[in-house]
Amino acid sequence: MRAPRHPRRDARGDRPAAPADAPAHPGPPGEGRRAETPPSPGREPSLARGAGRRVLLVAAEPDLAELLATTLGLAGYRAVLAGTLAEALARLGAQRFDLAVVDTALPGLAGYDAAGRPAIAHRPPVLYLAACDLLGRLLPELAPGEKDCVTKPLRVAEVLTRMQVLLRATAPGAPGRAPGYGDLVVDDVLRRARRGDRDLGLTPAEYRLLRHLLDNPHRVLSKEQLGRYVRGGYRGDNAVEQLVSRLRRKVDRGGAALIHTRRGFGYWLGKADTVD
Repeated sequence: MRAPRHPRRDARGDRPAAPADAPAHPGPPGEGRRAETPPSPGREPSLARGAGRRVLLVAAEPDLAELLATTLGLAGYRAVLAGTLAEALARLGAQRFDLAVVDTALPGLAGYDAAGRPAIAHRPPVLYLAACDLLGRLLPELAPGEKDCVTKPLRVAEVLTRMQVLLRATAPGAPGRAPGYGDLVVDDVLRRARRGDRDLGLTPAEYRLLRHLLDNPHRVLSKEQLGRYVRGGYRGDNAVEQLVSRLRRKVDRGGAALIHTRRGFGYWLGKADTVD
């Protein structure tokens, strides 16, 4: 008599292997499939790699917040939790985030949509977590490249994949996206920069300097780094300081200061008190 077949075991031999198309485990954080799996040679990983990017996670339900925060941490993101709308807005006003993940079941969210949005220096792309019966109200809010949604019950793999797509679509230099910071916007086709309704009238060197600062917001860049990017090399003179000074006068005139000096280290662009 043929011996009964046993379930195939994984490499460790301690439990049956999950099918390749099994959904993400809905249980407590740390169980189920790993958030990251090694990519096949020559292929991109199937799930997003966080690379330290900041994500604001807005969810009032503790279990959901814990599950997603743990998963994002394993995937390499830096997740910051906000349990209320007021806390989320305060965090958005205090620091820069690369992405916001928002549970639409958050109390007060519908009233916030109706009342309008406050001015925030950097408004990140948003991934909504929504029940199917809310899609009708949510769909008018969605804009290609800036917002997306995942329906509940959630599949963690889908959440991570949608995050990756949003981050690619809104990255500096992405097709159709105008690089900028708050009311400061540059046009790479016309090589012009505006702050609000005011054209800045930048020289080619000033424009290259501004683009490099915009590509590295809240990051201190040394004179050597800026000189190599803008002029092809650093000569040790005060040319970079003079260039930064001219650009600062044009950008910051009549508005909140966006270009700052970190004495002894270099220069950075962003809202005050938000440098890394």
